[in-house]
Amino acid sequence: MTAAGRWRRETVRMQAAELFEQKIKPSEVARRLRVSLKSVYQWQQLWRGGGVQALVSRGPSGSRCRLSPRCLEKLAGYLEQGPAAHGWVEDQVWTAARVATLIGRKFHVSYSVSGATRLMHRLGFSPQVPARRVAERDEQAVTAWKEATWAEVKEPGRPAGVTSASRTKQASPGGRPKDARGAGAAEHPW
Repeated sequence: MTAAGRWRRETVRMQAAELFEQKIKPSEVARRLRVSLKSVYQWQQLWRGGGVQALVSRGPSGSRCRLSPRCLEKLAGYLEQGPAAHGWVEDQVWTAARVATLIGRKFHVSYSVSGATRLMHRLGFSPQVPARRVAERDEQAVTAWKEATWAEVKEPGRPAGVTSASRTKQASPGGRPKDARGAGAAEHPW
């Protein structure tokens, strides 16, 4: 949630506390503040137990970052150096798995791939998926093959005509008796 979203949520809770003090019913509080009745009941319970202070935000939820601000600065510097500087020479792509490995090597802290992804976003980076291509790939040869050879070997599309909705059995116009129901459906009257 963004800082603006947290601020709005806290503002709404403070407005709810004012309405609770005026003894306004929860359904009316929910209507006025345009929030769910369930939220209002939860806030009212907190308010009864600890007053307005119980409704104050405790900051963003989730687990605390396991890297100090100094380590985060160092990590950002490592990411700016690029993957090759840290042993990944096959391409210049930071994947979340590589970043998790880098964090483990440099800071001796274990991060999951999804945790490394969130940390990268927090630092202003985005994980990338490397293209699975052979290093020796000849783009001109591939293009020439597609234009010349592929057109010859490509199978033609499905022929127009009788089709079947069955996944297991193809339609066969010859297999249906002439007097069967729907036998003339394939024949057009015009």
